[in-house]
Amino acid sequence: MKFLKTLLLVPAALGLIAPSATAAELNIEEVNKYSTSEQVTSISQFSDVQPTDWAYQALANLVERYGCVAGYPDGTYGGGRAMSRYEAAALLNACLDRVTEETDELKALVKEFRTELDVLKGRVDGLETRVGNVEATQFSTTTKLKGEASFVLGGVPGYDARNGEANADGTAFNYDLRLNLDTSFTGRDLLRTRLRSGNFSDAPFGSSSSLFKLDKAESTGNNVEIDRLYYQFPVGDGFTVTAGPLVRNTEMAWVPSAYKSGILDFFAVAGAPGVYNKATGAGVGVQYEKDGFVAGLNYVAQDGDSTESGVFDSDGALNFLAQAGYRQKNWGVALGYRYGSEGTRVRTYNGIGGANGTLLGNQDSNSIAINGYWTPSESGWIPSISAGYGYNDVSGRAGSTDATDSHSWFTGLQWNDVFVTGNSAGVAIGNPANSKNVADDALMLELFYKAQVTDNISVTPAIFYVSNDAAQKGNSSEWGAVIQTTFKF
Repeated sequence: MKFLKTLLLVPAALGLIAPSATAAELNIEEVNKYSTSEQVTSISQFSDVQPTDWAYQALANLVERYGCVAGYPDGTYGGGRAMSRYEAAALLNACLDRVTEETDELKALVKEFRTELDVLKGRVDGLETRVGNVEATQFSTTTKLKGEASFVLGGVPGYDARNGEANADGTAFNYDLRLNLDTSFTGRDLLRTRLRSGNFSDAPFGSSSSLFKLDKAESTGNNVEIDRLYYQFPVGDGFTVTAGPLVRNTEMAWVPSAYKSGILDFFAVAGAPGVYNKATGAGVGVQYEKDGFVAGLNYVAQDGDSTESGVFDSDGALNFLAQAGYRQKNWGVALGYRYGSEGTRVRTYNGIGGANGTLLGNQDSNSIAINGYWTPSESGWIPSISAGYGYNDVSGRAGSTDATDSHSWFTGLQWNDVFVTGNSAGVAIGNPANSKNVADDALMLELFYKAQVTDNISVTPAIFYVSNDAAQKGNSSEWGAVIQTTFKF
């Protein structure tokens, strides 16, 4: 086929470099001689073609492989003379006859595999019909559905809530469902609409005020809600812009950690709940990544949908996050900063009273975080290492229920391909943000093993421990455990 395509270009090319001629100007006798000459079988039959000629090999291939080159009756090829359009047509006709000729061997193969060829033809016809039906009935030519369903069985025995709340020490079976409708109009942009539903109780797993808060745990009262709605598109070289009425700041930034248990929320934000606080609302952000350098700037107003506060008023729970870092294939480091106005919060905050990290009127915060990780080049006994530290400076009121200055840290180790390729295991320890009103800092510990049952199903048993939990009576310490099964489709 490549030869045929090349051959079809020859007359056009020759027509450009050779002067056109009318039939009256042509030596018809010469054309007839050329067109009626016998095909040669060896390039040696041409007396005027030498191995030193620049086109010798190409001409040899045409003669010996395809047998479609004719010469003149005097035994010459005439490679140095101009060719008329008529001669080009005669050459092309001779070659096409040879190239399209069905050989005896080909006929025999077609006959021998006639049954298989008929089956394949039937399958192709069937596929064409099915593709046509899919295209005619599909939801959208630009939208793909991606889903994730998580079943979580677990509890915290002995969890005793303070302030007269009901105890939450039973074993519960909950779910979290996320449906992403991802639309692209150019192949490089993304309009994401995410539907979400869940039935977790606030204590101990569902509330972001709880140290036992799970990364997957949210409560919608079994209702389906629009959880994300934003548009993302590239600009220039290395820049990506994201904007929408429901967007999360950590999805417009990079959480620098190789520890990925997907269990406790504190470890999901790399031990820096002041900077990576998962603020969600109306927002806009820009990210830059090139040659390993990563930088970002985003703005989220958690109450930006309210005309009473709006997206720019300080009482609209405003979050301003900036980040700069560098990452390569097996390591990365980043520095982050977040400013928060009243109504925002430091996530995973071990405080007391009703605030639990939420800034009250006339309060604002400045949080910084530094995080880094390293992963080995190959899976083995050496784990990946992740670490992070965060500090939160809170100005304004400091009553018994107000958020105060705090710090946090974490270290996580994770092994990949444990026992079976695709499975992973890890352990993490850390100190959440602690209120000054709590006598002793809390300590958090987590151990997990993730079994990748199939490409789309994973089962993760995990146990965890929290000491000095201010949300429990007597600031008690408790163990907890879950078995989390996740289905991706």
